[in-house]
Amino acid sequence: MVNRSLPYFLEDRTGQHTGTDLDEIYDRLFLHVARAPPNQTRDPSGLTLLMYDTGRRSSSRRHSRPSVREPSVILDFGANGALGTISFPGSSVSLPMSQYLRKTSMFAGSLSRKFTGSNGEDYRWIYRGVKEHEWLCVDSRDYVVAQYTLKPPEKPAYNTSGNILTIDEPFAHLALEIVAALTIMRHLAASKC
Repeated sequence: MVNRSLPYFLEDRTGQHTGTDLDEIYDRLFLHVARAPPNQTRDPSGLTLLMYDTGRRSSSRRHSRPSVREPSVILDFGANGALGTISFPGSSVSLPMSQYLRKTSMFAGSLSRKFTGSNGEDYRWIYRGVKEHEWLCVDSRDYVVAQYTLKPPEKPAYNTSGNILTIDEPFAHLALEIVAALTIMRHLAASKC
């Protein structure tokens, strides 16, 4: 049987987990990750990231004005890169990041974690499990659901950032959860927890 689904290719405009736009190249999905203004952070010594489903492609004009929408996901990190809480304001769900994104085993490192999606399935992030990709997300059957690739600094970029998050089309409804979990994983890698 031929697979006729078209994956979602989200260009990560900056490659920075603390602030970027993820625009799908076929205009099907647009996400924005931004630092919260100081008056919206729970812990002044921590980091709060807000994730928005913007419904439109990124533009430099949008960056100059604050968003009037409620964020789809709020990531509150503690001081010194510690995990904090993840909140989904639309569904009034808030829980510790360590509970949302659990270590895969007692002896697994902090960069091997899994989360349960809103569909009840478990998904696991793998750091540099395949040479070409920085991160892989697989389901419980080890089927690749998403992959994240950063452009190597020595490679030239032509009108794109070269940073791509690919999500298989059947899992596009989990895009916010996948990006939220990836952002936490990238935060852990950057903090070397």
